[in-house]
Amino acid sequence: MTEPRLKSEIHAAAIMRRAQGAGAFAVVARRGDPDAGAIAVKVYMGGRKGRLYVQSRDEEGRPIWREPLDGEAQEDAIDAYLEKEKRFDADLWIVEIEDRAGRAFLD
Repeated sequence: MTEPRLKSEIHAAAIMRRAQGAGAFAVVARRGDPDAGAIAVKVYMGGRKGRLYVQSRDEEGRPIWREPLDGEAQEDAIDAYLEKEKRFDADLWIVEIEDRAGRAFLD
């Protein structure tokens, strides 16, 4: 049995509010399907570098966050990855966070 899913619109807003509540700048840069769209979180750390987290599921169907670019990456690489994902998934949500400490506020 799979866990009930939180609506994407609510989940993206919660990530944004957590970041803003901790003093980081955060914005929903792209809205996807309000109920079931996947969420990507781009964390800009300054100096043209950042991290990318993409919502996924593990083998048991539990929600997880993975880093498709294997950790810290140049902002251009993150943007190129997101452009490719947007062409593949029209329902994708993108939350952008600016935090020099690199916090993603996913938990």
